[in-house]
Amino acid sequence: MRTIAIIAFPQCQSLDCLGPTEVFTKANYHVRQLHGPDAPQPYRVVHGSVAGGFVPTSCGLSLGPTLPLADLPELIDTLLIVGGNPGVEMAIAEGVLPAWVKAQAGRVRRLASACTGAFILAESGVLAGRRATTHWHSCQELAARYPAITVAPDAIYVDADPFYTSAGITAAIDLSLALVEADLGQPVALAIARELVLYLRRPGGQSQFSAVLATQAQAVEKRAEGKFGDLLTWISAHPAEDLRVPALAARVGMTERSFLRHFTARTGQTPARFVEAARLDRARLLLESTDHPVAEIAVAAGFGSIDALTRAAKRGLGLTPEVYRARFGVVATRRTSASLGAAAE
Repeated sequence: MRTIAIIAFPQCQSLDCLGPTEVFTKANYHVRQLHGPDAPQPYRVVHGSVAGGFVPTSCGLSLGPTLPLADLPELIDTLLIVGGNPGVEMAIAEGVLPAWVKAQAGRVRRLASACTGAFILAESGVLAGRRATTHWHSCQELAARYPAITVAPDAIYVDADPFYTSAGITAAIDLSLALVEADLGQPVALAIARELVLYLRRPGGQSQFSAVLATQAQAVEKRAEGKFGDLLTWISAHPAEDLRVPALAARVGMTERSFLRHFTARTGQTPARFVEAARLDRARLLLESTDHPVAEIAVAAGFGSIDALTRAAKRGLGLTPEVYRARFGVVATRRTSASLGAAAE
């Protein structure tokens, strides 16, 4: 039996703890469903914190009672540090948890983090010289504070065995499913994914978030309210319209020169880059969810031609539209799920 220790702290994010807990405990159930009632349970899940007892989370729920770090089992297979602010910064400032993590790094088989829990791993020093990820909103900060880490901002999770980091919130569930699959095989992981109504592997999962949503969030942070905020939403909803600068400037009642200056200042990128990202997001959605011809998708997404879509896809995704669909499209996903379902049976 492998011990999974999930470590929380005051003002952490409850889902970072509860999501992985559900995955690993469901594994115990499904192993017996697949292999018989006498099959040994693969996991024991324990929850810890620096002081033990009940731990208040950022949403108001309390986790616990948790075990003090000193009372955790001596042999831990997988150690998972949760995330969530302001708890992460409080834990780093206190210093006890990062130091304990550093001491455990050579003793556990796997050391993982959920969301911004990556900052605690980074503070302990174990991620130096390795790839890692965290919540998309914090990737730049992680890279700036810990320059020895190679931050992968578009990854759902990063496997830098024996260190594992996951992206924002629900990505810890994706990581936990991957760890179960590595330990127990695809049939068990697929059974868990079915019960929890999850993808075994997220289609299109190489990106944590829409490039358009990221720009919209940045615009909000820079107080680009009113007509600029409305314009971003309108562009996203109408990628096949005339989205050249003269048309966009006229839409918000500005001169082209003024529009270019204000748009770039408030969104952090030029109109052309935002428009291409919006069109690529629409093309990705259609490639993932439909079997429409690529030529039709190129027109519907505003690219006009397969060649234009292909150039944008290579720049933004590193793949051609055809390869992207083969990997992440609905037909490919159904085929993968069907083959895994047959294996489970």
